[in-house]
Parts: sequence; C-alpha cells; structure tokens
Amino acid sequence: MEKKQKFSPEKITSDLLPQQFGRRGMIWTICLVVICAVGLFAYIRQLQKGLVVTNMGDYVSWGIYISNFVFFVAISLVGSLITAIFRLTDVHWRTPLTRISELIAVSAITFAALIIIVDMGRPERLFYLFTHGRIQSPIMWDVIVITTYFCISLFLLYITLLPDIRIMIDAREKLGKRFSKLYRWLGSFWKGTEAQERIRNRAITIICIVIIPVAFCIHTVTSWLFATTYRPGWDSTNFGAYFVSGAFLVGAGGVVVAMYVFRKIYKLEHYITERHFNNMGKILVMLSLLYLYFNVNEYLVPAFKMKKEEHEHLTGLFAGEFAPMFWFAILVGMIIPIFIVIFKKGRKPLPMFVAGVMVVVGAWFKRYLIVTPTMLHPFLPKYDAPEKYSHYFPSWEEWAITFGSLAGMLLIITILVRIFPVVSIYKTLTDHEDELPS
Repeated sequence: MEKKQKFSPEKITSDLLPQQFGRRGMIWTICLVVICAVGLFAYIRQLQKGLVVTNMGDYVSWGIYISNFVFFVAISLVGSLITAIFRLTDVHWRTPLTRISELIAVSAITFAALIIIVDMGRPERLFYLFTHGRIQSPIMWDVIVITTYFCISLFLLYITLLPDIRIMIDAREKLGKRFSKLYRWLGSFWKGTEAQERIRNRAITIICIVIIPVAFCIHTVTSWLFATTYRPGWDSTNFGAYFVSGAFLVGAGGVVVAMYVFRKIYKLEHYITERHFNNMGKILVMLSLLYLYFNVNEYLVPAFKMKKEEHEHLTGLFAGEFAPMFWFAILVGMIIPIFIVIFKKGRKPLPMFVAGVMVVVGAWFKRYLIVTPTMLHPFLPKYDAPEKYSHYFPSWEEWAITFGSLAGMLLIITILVRIFPVVSIYKTLTDHEDELPS
C-alpha cells in the first residue's frame, strides 16, 4: 500500500500550477508544429489538385481519412467515460484523471470534425450540408451529434476549470503575465461564492447526464454510416455496440498513456498514484474483454454463413493481404494488454503505460481495417476495372495529412496543459481538506 502524503494548500497549489516548457517541452512542441506544417502543405496540394493526389478511387472512396475520423471519434469518448460516469457514480479517486480525459476529448473531437472536411475534398461542401442537407441521411445525423458533442465537451472543460482559473489569477506573480489577460477574460467573474459553486455543481451534473447519451449517439451514428451502406463486413446489426465498446477501450487506453506521461514530466507521483493505475488497469481488462467479445461476435456469424462476398472479405482479413495488420490489431490491441494488466504487477505505472500504448496503436489499425478491406470487396462484381482498383495504399499526401492531424491533436493537448493545470487544483484541495495539516 502506498503511504498517503499530506501537503499544505500552498504545496498542492505550487505542484499543480501550469509549468513553463523546458528544453524537452520546446523540442516536443517544435516537432509537432513541423509535422502539422507538413500536413498543412499536403492539404494545400490536395486543395489545388483535388482528391486525385490521394490513392482513393471508385471503390475505395473512404480511405485513411475516414479511418482516422473513426479513431478520433472513438478516443473522444474518454471525456464522458471518466468525467461523467465517474462523477455520477461518485468515484472518489477520479480527481487526477478528469482534466486529462476532458483535454483528450476536446482535442480529439476537434480533429474528428476537421478530418471530415479534409475527406470532402472541397471545404465549401460543409456549407452545403447545412443548406442542402437531408435529415434522412446518417451523414447529417453525424454532423449534428459531432457538433453537439464538441460544444458539450468544451463547456464541460470550461466550467470545471473556473475555480482553477481563479486560483491562477491570484497566483499571477508566480505564473507571470503571459496568460494573465486570458485568465481574467475567462474567469474574472468567478468569486467562488456559495451561490456560484451551487450553480456550477448543478450545471456539471446536468452536463454529465446529457453527455453520456450524446457520446453513445456519436459512436452509434458513426457506426450507422457503415452499417447502412451495403458492403461486406458492414452489413451488421452489431456495429453500434461494436463501435461503442471499442471507443470505451481506446479512450481508457489513451487516459492511461496520458497519466503516465504527465506523471513523469510534471513529477505528479503524489497525485497520480499507483492506486490510479491499478484501478484503471481493472477497467482496461474489463473493456478489453468486452471489445474482444464483440469482435468474436462480429466475425463468427458471417464466417459461419460464408456468403461469397463475406468469404472474400474474411479471407483477406484472416489469411490474406490484411492478415498481418489484422492479427497485429487483435493481439496487440486487445489480447496482449489483457495478459499484461490482468496481473497485479502489470497494473504498475510502466506496464500500464506499455499496455495503454498497445491499445491505442492497435485501435488505430483496427479502424483502418474496418474501412479499407470492405471497400475493396463490394457486393457488385467489378468488371473491366483497372488492377489498381483492387488495392489501396495511401499516398504521401494522405499519410502527411493523417500524421498532421494526429500531431495537431497532441499539440492542442500540449498547449492546453501549458496554460491550464493538468490536475484540478481546486478539487485536489477539496479532496485533501480533512487531511491538510493545521
């Protein structure tokens, strides 16, 4: 058992206030900016020349962009998993994890929306969705729920930040003047009175209640984009639960990775403790087993029937062109993490970090496998189609934009943790109120 540390309010505040970037932080930020710049350059080329710069075509019209979109949507679920569910169920050890999960959710859903605009080819088509969109289309449902989820996630992050912003305004001498105007603009009205606190708590509770069904909707509607399209591998009523369970898993894996990184960089060992890794490890095992169940369900039923088109699709996954990636995603993304984390020693920080990275990487490849193999095996037979239509590998522009979007998500998180506390100061002080030395 870890010995619980007792710190003064001054010590807690000093430990958790945002810190300036050191040398490693500057190098990390510059690397992310460079990757984003390369991605932007590739996108400008795509705008100038059109989608011809990609390797998408008549059959694979959804490529790596849509895979990335599904990944971003999945990992964004972490905001409702940690903040909403843990708060409503009164999980007391959630405090160091909520801010991390909210930051991941906001950054991920931002780039989920942006990558869809990239996939459209021409950005003005987004405007046409609002002027000529049909509510009968699942694409319109996706636009609505993504916009709603983004607004709710952003508001949840902001309203939970208010007491910390007040603390940072009061600590302007220690923090310097760089962000003092931003803090005053965001939270100068917050005085921390009993009436304000009561309203804030009520608002957070309402948002947490609302965000859970919205989060389920965003993943279910995204799955419907596939399930309502008549293709092998997508013709499934299991897709809603399949997507939601996978989103819970990758979201939890993302939080574990972020916990370890922030714990190391900001020396938060006394706030993000082994207890948090142990508890998140148990959750990760449960979610991995749940997602593994839905994977078995997703492949067993069509494999038992073995219709011609499904046979080609499943053969390509299990023993064909996509087999190495498929087994990598299954083993690395689910099975190996289960064997690591199911044991108590595996729920220590470093093994948990390794398992979390495996889950996130495996999840990205799994999303790629959901999209690409299916597009290559349509129900309608291909007559007189060029050989290149039977294969798909992203162009360098697609890879650059994809990596640029992933770097952009990390850049948003990096900037936000430079401006705001990565662990809630106010909530930590409140949790330790009875233990603080008098």
